Amino acid sequence: MIEITQSAQATKALTPKDDKALRQAAENLEATFLGEMLKAAGLGESRESFGGGAGEDQFSSFLVQQHAKAMVSSGGIGLAESIYNSLKERHANG
Repeated sequence: MIEITQSAQATKALTPKDDKALRQAAENLEATFLGEMLKAAGLGESRESFGGGAGEDQFSSFLVQQHAKAMVSSGGIGLAESIYNSLKERHANG
């Protein structure tokens, strides 16, 4: 009975601003992860023929990151939601 009371007191409510910040952090982390996976898959590499040259090489990372952000905004792979829930739970417990 004492443990329930103590854990209830330790639980902190999230403000809407904090909730939005946690969700944004989780989505940014998923986008970064997806960006790295897209790079590993070869997205953004220069093509051998008819490539864009130095300009394409310079800006390909931006393209990869925008693809990753678009994937997250379309639902992603569920990583952001999992991270968000973990962050929310951690905030509530401590």
